[in-house]
Amino acid sequence: MSEVKIKSIPVQKPEEMNMILGQSHFIKTVEDLYEAVANAGGGIRFGLAFCEASGPRLIRCDGNDENLIELATKNAENIAAGHCFILFLEDGFPINVMNNIKAVPEVCGIFCATANPVEVLVAETGQGRAIVGVVDGYTPLGVEDEDDVQNRKELLRTIGYKT
Repeated sequence: MSEVKIKSIPVQKPEEMNMILGQSHFIKTVEDLYEAVANAGGGIRFGLAFCEASGPRLIRCDGNDENLIELATKNAENIAAGHCFILFLEDGFPINVMNNIKAVPEVCGIFCATANPVEVLVAETGQGRAIVGVVDGYTPLGVEDEDDVQNRKELLRTIGYKT
């Protein structure tokens, strides 16, 4: 039995940039995630990286924007957990690509999809690393009142997600 160390790895990204962090299980993940995001349309720019957990154990990278590919690769190197992937988006939102990503056969699950600051909680053993969870944003400050409900509903209509 080996010792388990828990680390908090902050995701490094611009403040308002959207990202998706998930787990997958096969080298084909990079190509299939690329197609899933590209096929979502809307001119989304993206970069993704996948941490291979067996064989040559490389970080596999792709996307249509070199800066976002570099950002994804840097964060994948920092997280370094087996079979995780990280995807950064510009000119689009996670809601635009989530169904496509969840439909990729290799995707096991999604840890978060957010523009918030994220800390990835990583367990490290003698064998390797695993993501055990994420801290997505901050602790709530209270419960919404009637004005907050109205503001939420207006915002969703203003940005086109509700009619």
